[in-house]
Amino acid sequence: MIDSNSFMVFSGTATKYLAERICQSLGCPLGKLIMTKFSDGEFAVSYEQSIRGRDVFLVQSTFPNSDNLMELLLMIDAAKRASAKSINAVIPYFGWARQDRKDKPRVSIGAKLVADLLSVAGVHRVITMDLHADQIQGFFDIPVDHLYASGVILPYLQSLKLEDLVIASPDVGGSKRANTYAKFLGVPLVLCNKTRARANVVATMQIIGDVKDKNVVIIDDMVDTAGTITKAADIMIEAGAKSVRACASHCVMSGPASDRVQNSSLEEIVFTDSIPYTQRCPKVKQLSVADMFADTIRRVVENKSISDQYIV
Repeated sequence: MIDSNSFMVFSGTATKYLAERICQSLGCPLGKLIMTKFSDGEFAVSYEQSIRGRDVFLVQSTFPNSDNLMELLLMIDAAKRASAKSINAVIPYFGWARQDRKDKPRVSIGAKLVADLLSVAGVHRVITMDLHADQIQGFFDIPVDHLYASGVILPYLQSLKLEDLVIASPDVGGSKRANTYAKFLGVPLVLCNKTRARANVVATMQIIGDVKDKNVVIIDDMVDTAGTITKAADIMIEAGAKSVRACASHCVMSGPASDRVQNSSLEEIVFTDSIPYTQRCPKVKQLSVADMFADTIRRVVENKSISDQYIV
């Protein structure tokens, strides 16, 4: 049994719902923290109980990006100044991860900048899930525990008992992730080849593979405006697919995403609860990753390996 006196869990504003579920799974109370907001938008963090000599876990997804990232940085700094034994940032959704390289001249690499900010603030470990690009782990000089949403999504897909199943990737960049699902389930893989007119706008898309009379499941790491995923679903139905579903780790769902999903050919779209979803769309389903993160925190506290909890 884990010693709940050796560690403490705190939450930022946006991810309190998930932190409460994590604490429920761990059998410990959520730590007391006050976020004071000023009229100009500035805010300050204060811990309302002693954290001296404790392993502190700070749960905060960085979405919407700027305020929640700043909250997390202030939580880390306050914990460092309060003499916490170790500071562990639990970031179910790591924002800025799409900026992982220079894809054109004179642009920033936002993911590296955020990694540096977290390190300078004083974090000792990062626990995150389904980074947009695996190499972001190398942007840190501290341990990064990288979890996978497949731990909750694969059991759900198996529970559907779909016949003539095909796994699809919405773009070539996500083919490795989709291929992992296809191999585990022992089903074919289909790719979508897309070109973009500009960010968040798909110009053209072609299907590579056979979807006729198949039940298709599209696998992705996040859905932002839902332009790619809904276009892929519509094209697959036109190509003769029996049904199209989508599964993604992070429910960004910004702008017109909910309307697009509702009006698309998708049967349903399944996310984890790494990001809260407040716009009720009947086709959206969320699976909780609270138990998975709680188990990881438990293993970190007890200095046990986390690799054997991965399904794939």
